[in-house]
Amino acid sequence: MIKRPSSIDEENGLDLDGDQGPAIMTVSEISALMKRTLEEEFAYVRVRGEISGFKRAASGHLYFRLKDDKAALDGICWRGTAERLGVSLEDGLEVVATGRLTTYPARSNYQIIVDSIDVAGEGALLKLLEDRRKKLAAEGLFDIEAKKDLPFLPDVIGVVTSETGAVLRDILHRLEDRFPRHVLLWPVTVQGNNAAKEITAAIEGFNRLTKKSTVPRPDVLIVARGGGSLEDLMAFNEESVVRAAHASTIPLISAVGHETDTTLIDFAADERAPTPTAAAEMAVPVRADLISQVEDDGARLIGAINRIVVDRRGRLDGIARGLPDLGRLVEDFIQRLDDWTQRLGNAIRHGMQNRHAELAGLAAAITNPQQRLDHAKDQLRREVRALKAAGKNILGDHRQALKQASALMESYSYQRVLERGFVLVADADNKPVVSVATLSPGLDVTMRFHDGEAGATVDTVAGKSAKKRNPAKRKPDPDDNPQGTLL
Repeated sequence: MIKRPSSIDEENGLDLDGDQGPAIMTVSEISALMKRTLEEEFAYVRVRGEISGFKRAASGHLYFRLKDDKAALDGICWRGTAERLGVSLEDGLEVVATGRLTTYPARSNYQIIVDSIDVAGEGALLKLLEDRRKKLAAEGLFDIEAKKDLPFLPDVIGVVTSETGAVLRDILHRLEDRFPRHVLLWPVTVQGNNAAKEITAAIEGFNRLTKKSTVPRPDVLIVARGGGSLEDLMAFNEESVVRAAHASTIPLISAVGHETDTTLIDFAADERAPTPTAAAEMAVPVRADLISQVEDDGARLIGAINRIVVDRRGRLDGIARGLPDLGRLVEDFIQRLDDWTQRLGNAIRHGMQNRHAELAGLAAAITNPQQRLDHAKDQLRREVRALKAAGKNILGDHRQALKQASALMESYSYQRVLERGFVLVADADNKPVVSVATLSPGLDVTMRFHDGEAGATVDTVAGKSAKKRNPAKRKPDPDDNPQGTLL
């Protein structure tokens, strides 16, 4: 309980009682009063909570925050005490801290100065993140094989971060120093209830851009924010953000928090940068270094070519010194060429004379073409006469054979058989009757003679009885009228 100070504060010389009401105090005076009162009332406390925002300063002091689901309390552990701790502190670790409460007037907040720490159990928040990490890892979202290589020199860089703050300025400044590129910013909130949704929409929105879009499609993405506590970075641990980073077809660099901060998007990203500035360094090379390297390579190439030319020239000079006098070699070949030219001319003349003599002898032995042509004509006429005679003989033989075959075929014709008195009997279907077994009394048949046909009816058949048929009544003939006619 805070005690009301007496009317006269002897230490500070303040008169708090008077006709004008409470005395006016400075900020430092009220802060000192609050600090003394808090330290007197809470000189020894034990606090249970989950560690978040843990940092180890270069001096060796430890800074962190103890929190539960409703409140948070800043904590400090001085270097001497930290060296005696038997616990390795980290975010998410649930502990029981023993110490005293005090204030920090410069920030108007209160904090606990820790004398000892005992482990109370695994932090619920870190346990949730660990379970989520194992689940996503089992689905293959963190596999090394799925990660894409960053382009060597991207034309367009997409940045997903807050449009305010030092992160964007650091990225732009580093890109300007290394290799200026076209930067597209998709502004999002990096903490809070809507942060994960906006970050997911930004990653997916960049991936939906095409070459035909009015906005150029980035060649690489940087998802970044500054450092903070585990709660501040929770948006980058959300499952939707991790899945969007894994599904991105554009290579993605994660630059969330400081070097010691780790979020789940770091596992799904193609590359993880310890800081946003380092992400910019990963995205582009140093332009000056490239120019220097190109110039150095060019100089080395020119030097190598010059050395090769000098070496080859020296070798050529050495080889040339070992060669005979080219002028003398040419003189010998010129003399040899003249000798061969003269010999070739003589050989050609003698050859032509020999060929002319041989040709004249052959021409004399050749028969007059007109004589050979007349002889061939006579021979052709004889062959034609012989061919005509042979053709007539062959034609006569074939004609005689054809007459004999025709007479033989005519003798085999059934018409000749009919001329000798035979008759061809056919049934009602005009099919020949070849057996008496197919006949029955009263059957109408047709008899074909050599000069015509006649109809008939079978009266009797051996072994078959004849059916009686009513004789057809003959129509009266007017000429048979016995009465005659009066006309």
